[in-house]
Amino acid sequence: MSKLTLGEAGERAIIAAITAAAPSGMNGDDAAVLAPPAPNSRTVATTDVLVADRHFRLDWSTPEQVGEKAIVQNFADVEAMGARPVAALFGLAAPASLPIDVAAGIARGINRRAGRYNAELVGGDITESDCLVVSVTALGILGGSQHPLTLDRARPGQHLVASGRIGYSAAGLALLQRHGLGYPRRFEALVQAHLVPELIPGRGVVARATGATSMTDNSDGLIQDLRHLAERSGVSIDVHSKEIAPDELLVEAGKHLGVDPWEWVLSGGEDHTLLATTAKEAPSGFRTIGHVHRGRGVTVDGARPKYQSGWVSF
Repeated sequence: MSKLTLGEAGERAIIAAITAAAPSGMNGDDAAVLAPPAPNSRTVATTDVLVADRHFRLDWSTPEQVGEKAIVQNFADVEAMGARPVAALFGLAAPASLPIDVAAGIARGINRRAGRYNAELVGGDITESDCLVVSVTALGILGGSQHPLTLDRARPGQHLVASGRIGYSAAGLALLQRHGLGYPRRFEALVQAHLVPELIPGRGVVARATGATSMTDNSDGLIQDLRHLAERSGVSIDVHSKEIAPDELLVEAGKHLGVDPWEWVLSGGEDHTLLATTAKEAPSGFRTIGHVHRGRGVTVDGARPKYQSGWVSF
């Protein structure tokens, strides 16, 4: 391992370390040149910024985990449009005292997780900053002439379907806040779900191909994200409690921490579970967790949710 800091290494050595950690034939020039998309397709783009000690902590996460998490939250947004991620750009702002191995580790994590999608890190930028900031821009391809899965196409009578766990990331964060890395190992799955949320490649594409009408991902909290979808579509969404009830591990963690696990399920966020509406049966890899009705707002079993908060940036 290198003991060099970013300030000691200099810009060219930092770029060399990043490109070595995440090699791509399209990287290394003034700009990446991507292969032309297939006919009748569109480009999808999104970006997210992660700030140290607000979105991640290096005393909890390895640099590789930070890179993987950055890819998951960006690629989840691409998948939520029904698109396929194909490339990522990496922006790094960091103190000159940051070890170069940390920057390379973040790039390795980006490369590792992007590789699951046959996507590549194709460029980016670096600059000095008082704090560590990781920015990833994801590019995707939306094939065919079907509508993208925007938030305004849910309609009364449709099913609400989900792909992924709900509440695990928030529980993992609570465990880290209480114990740091000394958390009880029986809760490993919860902690890992926070450090590197799981997103199965291709689920968004499958949902769109099989008739989903709208989609989002659970990034800010289940009720908050569903409320946004309901408002944009002008509908009411009712979630079935039995379909999202905390499992045994969440219940055990709730008892251990003295927290109602329903709080993690309803307002936790950062699971990046895909949430879609469809008039058809749940697509492969999805399960039905509710229904869309006339009206406005989000309910659980027809009643006001017990917990409704979620992540806010300011």
